[in-house]
Amino acid sequence: MTTTALESPSLDVSTERQTVLVVDDDEGVRSFFARLLSTDGYTVDFAGDGSTALALAKSTAPDVVLLDLNIPELDGFEVCRRLKLDAATRLTPVIIVTGLNAREERVKGLQAGADDFLTKPVDTAELLARVRSAARVKRYTDDLDSVGLIIMTLATMIEARDGCGDGDGHCYRMANYATGVARSLKLSDGDVRALYRGAFLHDIGMLAVSDGVLRQNGPLKPEEYELVKSHTVVGDRLCSNLRSLGSARPIIRHHHERLDGSGYPDGLTGDQIPLLAQIVGVVDVYEAVTTQRPYQNPKSPDDALAILRNHVERGWRHGALVDAFTELIRRPALQPAAPPDASRRSILSTDGTVPDRRLQS
Repeated sequence: MTTTALESPSLDVSTERQTVLVVDDDEGVRSFFARLLSTDGYTVDFAGDGSTALALAKSTAPDVVLLDLNIPELDGFEVCRRLKLDAATRLTPVIIVTGLNAREERVKGLQAGADDFLTKPVDTAELLARVRSAARVKRYTDDLDSVGLIIMTLATMIEARDGCGDGDGHCYRMANYATGVARSLKLSDGDVRALYRGAFLHDIGMLAVSDGVLRQNGPLKPEEYELVKSHTVVGDRLCSNLRSLGSARPIIRHHHERLDGSGYPDGLTGDQIPLLAQIVGVVDVYEAVTTQRPYQNPKSPDDALAILRNHVERGWRHGALVDAFTELIRRPALQPAAPPDASRRSILSTDGTVPDRRLQS
């Protein structure tokens, strides 16, 4: 059941109506909330039991959930817990509305992930204020998600421009390989999240590089190479005003640094290079060698791992990171198909390293 919201000047966050899902098995309560919330400018959906509530929350993506605890099938605690565990609904504010006053019930609700509480009989002014506040937070969260989606889309566009397998998933592989290494090293969940974003967006600064340079088959001129190298700084600047990408910025800026200081853009050495950027740097070399590009055909995983081992011997990479990545790649489920035998040119220089002219640092 859905009640169409009435026009109201009380919502100042957007002209688009937001939706409140009311979960209560009492028809009188649902009718009361319908009148109150629709007059304040919301669209109101209803569920009379836990299973219906979960299905509606996933299919309609409400902005706020008003949740009674004593409902059929699944109680309010379990509904709240499942909403917060589901990636599709975990950021949806849940306000528990209950006649239970016991401290234990509130603690249990907080443990289930509830964002706020109201006690029946509710004060209408307080209810509207709490819903408005929760809806405003949801709007801001959605805006951040939209910005993130735009940036992720730009990253995949850059992948296509660079000719990395004609958009065959380079960014996703980078992110998955990097997070796989992080988990094998038992890094924190926060580091894993930062790695996923940073690896996915590591080349976002390539927006500033022309197609002619990116798709050039021959060697780059010195000035062209300097332009391509600047993608690290440009990418860092592009993300500088987005708080949600703050943890990814060191990865974006420093994934081409080398332990001996011969990398760029800042010539960092040793532990000056952020660990997460070092991980992405290792993965980036592997992807550069094994991915189809306008100027090369891909090499085998073994060739790529040999190049990484050479980088360790030259003092460019941390041996433990290369070992962790090697173990990850050699798992049977991760073995990619063998590349074509034919190659227009070798991507290895005479000393067995990857030529700097194409950023495989």
